Amino acid sequence: MTRNTDPVVKALEQALADTFALALKTQTYHWNVVGPNFYGLHNLFEEQYTDGFAAVDELAERIRALDAPAPGGLAAFKEIAQIADPKNGIDAKGMIDDLIDSNETISKSLKAGVETAEENGDPSTADMLTARVTVHDKATWMLRSLRG
Repeated sequence: MTRNTDPVVKALEQALADTFALALKTQTYHWNVVGPNFYGLHNLFEEQYTDGFAAVDELAERIRALDAPAPGGLAAFKEIAQIADPKNGIDAKGMIDDLIDSNETISKSLKAGVETAEENGDPSTADMLTARVTVHDKATWMLRSLRG
């Protein structure tokens, strides 16, 4: 896959691939979580992946609004994403820890994307990515709170 060279589009492609990968990871953990906190974690994970999949559409549409093709498909997203696949055979605590790490990773990447958008005079993209930072920072806080 040939990636666009526009720095704002590249930042959006990163956000799109990372958001998709995190949403899919979170949904996988939603399916597989067990233990005494099952119900709460199952529901929290569902809220988070539902938000992520909705954001994927918004991010892809922003790329299209900038007149670039939006990447799609598992191979394309895997090539771009920094978020690793879900870990197999881990318990609820491991899932929480992995999701904390993934949300921190995406938040850091989104902040870099905000800078790129601002440097390139694109306040709409900067605002969109800033809103996503807020979502991932809140997700990180909520997940950390589960540690006790």
